[in-house]
Amino acid sequence: MTDRQPRDDEIDVYGISDRGKVRSKNEDHFILASIHRRLNVIDTNLAESERLPISDLRLAFLAMVADGVGGATGGERASAIALETATQYVVSTLDCYDRAAAIDGSMSEALQAAALRSHEAVLEQANSEGDGVRMATTLTLWISVWPWYYLLQVGDSRYYLYREGKVTQVSRDQTIAQELLDQGVFTRAVAERSQFKNVLSSALGGESSLPVITRLRAAWGNVHLLCTDGLTKHVTDERIAERLAAMTSAKQVCEQLLQDALDGGGTDNITIIVGRAVKRD
Repeated sequence: MTDRQPRDDEIDVYGISDRGKVRSKNEDHFILASIHRRLNVIDTNLAESERLPISDLRLAFLAMVADGVGGATGGERASAIALETATQYVVSTLDCYDRAAAIDGSMSEALQAAALRSHEAVLEQANSEGDGVRMATTLTLWISVWPWYYLLQVGDSRYYLYREGKVTQVSRDQTIAQELLDQGVFTRAVAERSQFKNVLSSALGGESSLPVITRLRAAWGNVHLLCTDGLTKHVTDERIAERLAAMTSAKQVCEQLLQDALDGGGTDNITIIVGRAVKRD
């Protein structure tokens, strides 16, 4: 591990989304973005204005996936609203990035607030449409503020970390089946087959929204994967690990995993983000 932050040209990241073979529309959304503090020169009479810091060091890198739930186009709108709202809030709290290296909780507090605002925005949209419209969405947000990264999760869209040949599901599914497993009512085998496996116990815009924030140390060599359950319904953790172990690029892995999910049935929308830092000097 090195303390140096990866340069923009050392970040290998890719995202892909597909409606699958069964669904008529795609209710998933994703976003990849780098966050910078910028100086935009409107006008100047300086002879050497090109020496000004037009774009300074990257403050953070952001990745999000959201899987909408709702009738008609409700789920599609819910996931879009959640991503737009969370992105706007995260970008508006630039002061947090300067303090993120210290254990003061400022970034965690900002992410909690982003989740709350996104939850409210989805509820507001549903209420504005009237007639008992119901819409909700998962949200898994990953943000790197070197030398840390933070995970915000609501729902069952997963985050996997691949490190030293091993893949680990860092996120915890917020589903009824997972709760029953945690309580000892279900075994893992029963939970995997249960009708409650995909019933959310927490969602933005739902009756319960319980965001979980995790803070982890960043490191070179890690591979990060975010996905909606359209991938994990058909692709095992072991297969994901195999694909990541043979990774040549983020794009290659995303396309291979998408094909694996489609070959497995493609019964749901599928969204995948893969990213890593590749040292070039």
